[in-house]
Amino acid sequence: MKINRSTDIALRIAMLVAVRNDRMTVEELATELAVPRNHIAKIVQRLQRTNVLVTTRGRAGGVELEADARHVTVGYVVRAFEGEGEVVDCATPPCPLRHGCRLRSVLHRAQQAFLATLDDVPLDELIAAPTGPILLGLTAPSRS
Repeated sequence: MKINRSTDIALRIAMLVAVRNDRMTVEELATELAVPRNHIAKIVQRLQRTNVLVTTRGRAGGVELEADARHVTVGYVVRAFEGEGEVVDCATPPCPLRHGCRLRSVLHRAQQAFLATLDDVPLDELIAAPTGPILLGLTAPSRS
């Protein structure tokens, strides 16, 4: 299975904000992750709508992890960004095998197994050693 770039960046944002354990700006996230600011801003907005991040506007504003988000699973974030759609689209254009094809059900089972595995991994596990310390080493020092 493959996730799209926005989902990958969303997971990296969540990991970075979680390990930093303080407020970060969209600009800092863009710099740290080497992703354009506008793209980061859109992903941050989606993470806010899914209750993973909290954003604060203004001069002292920024992005921080929602209080319970350390328990959010990778599967939750992937579903929020990828949706629940099937791996293959047999309707457009109509596949001549769709009424007797076994491939669709096999791919559906594989997708469910993939997501079930991701449902077992909370954000906290992603930032445990050695990843957390490495992320901290890559980031700029916290603003005071």
